[in-house]
Amino acid sequence: MTTKNQNATQYTHSSPPIASAITTAICAFFTAVGFVLSHGYASTSYFCLPIWLVAYAAGGFRPLKESLSAMFDGKLNVDTLMVAAALGAAILGDWVEGAILLFLFSLSGTLEAFATYRTNRSIESLIQLRPRQATRIAIDSSLEEVVEVESLHLGDVVRVRPGERFAIDGVVLDGESWVDESTLTGESEPIHKVLGADVFSGTMNGQGTVSVRMTKAIADTTLERIVHMVHEAQSQKTPTQRFVESWQQPYVIGVFATALLVFFAARLVHTASWYDAFYHAMVLLVAASPCAVVVSSPSVMLSAIALAGRHGVLFKGAVHLETLGKVDVLAMDKTGTVTMGRPAVTEVWTTPGATIDRFLSLAAAVEKQSEHPLAIPVLEEAKRQGAVGERLELKDFQSLTGLGIHARVDGVWVGVGRESLFATSNVELLPGIQETAQRIRDAGQTALIVVAVEEKMGGVIGVADRLRPEASRTIANLKGLGVRQVVLLTGDHERVAQAIAKELGVDEVRAGLLPDGKVTELLRLARDGRCVAMIGDGVNDAPALATADVGIAMGGAGTDVALEVADVVLMRDDLKGLPLAVWISRVARKRVRQNMVFAFLTIAVLVLSTFFELPLWIGVLGHEGSTVLVVLNGLRMLWERVPAFE
Repeated sequence: MTTKNQNATQYTHSSPPIASAITTAICAFFTAVGFVLSHGYASTSYFCLPIWLVAYAAGGFRPLKESLSAMFDGKLNVDTLMVAAALGAAILGDWVEGAILLFLFSLSGTLEAFATYRTNRSIESLIQLRPRQATRIAIDSSLEEVVEVESLHLGDVVRVRPGERFAIDGVVLDGESWVDESTLTGESEPIHKVLGADVFSGTMNGQGTVSVRMTKAIADTTLERIVHMVHEAQSQKTPTQRFVESWQQPYVIGVFATALLVFFAARLVHTASWYDAFYHAMVLLVAASPCAVVVSSPSVMLSAIALAGRHGVLFKGAVHLETLGKVDVLAMDKTGTVTMGRPAVTEVWTTPGATIDRFLSLAAAVEKQSEHPLAIPVLEEAKRQGAVGERLELKDFQSLTGLGIHARVDGVWVGVGRESLFATSNVELLPGIQETAQRIRDAGQTALIVVAVEEKMGGVIGVADRLRPEASRTIANLKGLGVRQVVLLTGDHERVAQAIAKELGVDEVRAGLLPDGKVTELLRLARDGRCVAMIGDGVNDAPALATADVGIAMGGAGTDVALEVADVVLMRDDLKGLPLAVWISRVARKRVRQNMVFAFLTIAVLVLSTFFELPLWIGVLGHEGSTVLVVLNGLRMLWERVPAFE
């Protein structure tokens, strides 16, 4: 159960199924004692009766409670079948078979409870990451005071020392450090945090001391929202699970009716006594019980959600986990998804005789005064190369919209822009510049032409939104997992999109799309019943993420829209988690199919065997044994060794 106060989300503490394990052990112990005594040392049934009653009470308490609760609601479930079968065995005097039935049923319930407990621990481990106290800095006096986290308000400044966890979401105001964000993103490498960087509640500070301004209420932090969504995800049911539950009551009624029919039919045409007829009915009742079918899906899905969470993939519900496993078409946004989302210098070409240092120094000196977005990557490249443009004297700066900028740098006329800038300024371009600029543009990049007239020096700077280093390999991994078609959807120009697509190896490109255009394309891709997933950065792709069968957002740590609109969130800011999410979904669906086929085949074999004098104890062992195996097959997901998608 979940309750909320004004600051944070609180969850009731889950305990391991100790009581269930104890009652199961008691049932097993007294069943074994009863079996030994009744087959040698004490053949008198009256002497063994108290032992059988204890075994029945220990193993049958939970199913009897669940059965009565369902009947009070006007429903029948598999617990009712188990209680009826155990009571029938007792009436027949087959106490051993009845006790074994209840023991195995109790064991399967304990294993399922253990699976639920393991997944609930993932929530509690997240909750425990947030410190209860924080060191608040008084803005007026700079004094420090240790306060409860719930007493903090937006705008408060908190100091975090080396080795402490961040108690809030905020931005760094002072200091720098390396922060371990693996608890949220699964990223093993620490992240460098400098002035203005975002930090998140529950992450671990490294060696530096930083001051952080609180930007989100405690209940709205990334950690708290993840906790809430994981809790909601574990309570959702998949289509397979809903299908099983939809026919559970009619099936139970049908089994009771069939057992009653077998009881009378066996007495009339097959057996000579009511005892034998009742025995046949009880065997059928046990053989046809669908316990293994009922737990086939939830035992797998709960384990798969926990496994994905440990590797930085957040599924908002088991239904999305199951759907992602069926995806055969993947649509990908470009900017911020397959690319880094910010332009960078990809190439610097200069005319013969020019030096890179001088060339970049002159370009940076002019771009320093520009407000154009492409000025930033030029300045970053100059700084990286050690150019000294900031030390040069700048005069007569002019910015011509749509053309470029020019100024005098240490008395030298320097222009940065398109060819039209230099034509307007009556500046002749040096040989090789136009050809190089066109080559860069043909590659889908922006070409910035730079000319220094008096020094007779020029060149071209190529700028582009760089492809993520893992993008091409990610697409190859997805196709290896069975995704048949990968489509790139972008609002960028066709030439840029085609250049990116060629490097990525996607199957189809749609360029020049507005947000509603991406929605239209997704509807087109979904024709003929194809299952379509969409991955984007969670901001301008929100309509497309909501339209797709599965919406996937990347970079979920700190991205509000990603956490709200997407069905699956990759908490790291890279694409490596995408094939991992698909792999986990496909393995989970495979395990569910294995469980369902095994469960139905077991029921079929046992039911058919009832017509060939199947003993009750074999029916009990086959039925409950299959349930235990199904649960164990689901629990395997918790310890699954995931492949390394590079």
